[in-house]
Amino acid sequence: MKNKFTHIGEKNQPKMVNVGDKKITKRSATAKATMFLGTEIIAHFRGDELVTKKGPVFQTAIIAGIQAVKKTSELIPMCHPLLINGVEIDIEIIDKTDIQILCTVSIEGKTGVEMEALTGANIAALSVYDMCKAISQKMVIKEVKLLEKSGGKSDIKNG
Repeated sequence: MKNKFTHIGEKNQPKMVNVGDKKITKRSATAKATMFLGTEIIAHFRGDELVTKKGPVFQTAIIAGIQAVKKTSELIPMCHPLLINGVEIDIEIIDKTDIQILCTVSIEGKTGVEMEALTGANIAALSVYDMCKAISQKMVIKEVKLLEKSGGKSDIKNG
């Protein structure tokens, strides 16, 4: 029976997938993180931003998420270093307790950017936590998931 995991070789040892023969195509991925901040933290926002002693929360989290996207291959062992074309991160308050973080990554390359999008959304959420923990430590990163990917062998849309 052939192993279906692409990062495990014939001798059951880890390997990095060889993408040398793949064609360069346009690829993108969007990940979403949903985070509970609570009414106590949301009450401190003025409009759609909260400025703390550490700086503007969402703006800082966006920058942290972009940095994380660029460092994904350093954090996740089997990820290829990629020349990222673009990263877009949007953070918004979705109700009186929660925020949503969307991270979209695009490249022209031989491998997808799902892990980069998931990493960007995660690190943006962790940055929000770090910047707001002085107000409350009851925050919860509730869900991080891949919403969609395009390019490569298959397209995925998880809504």
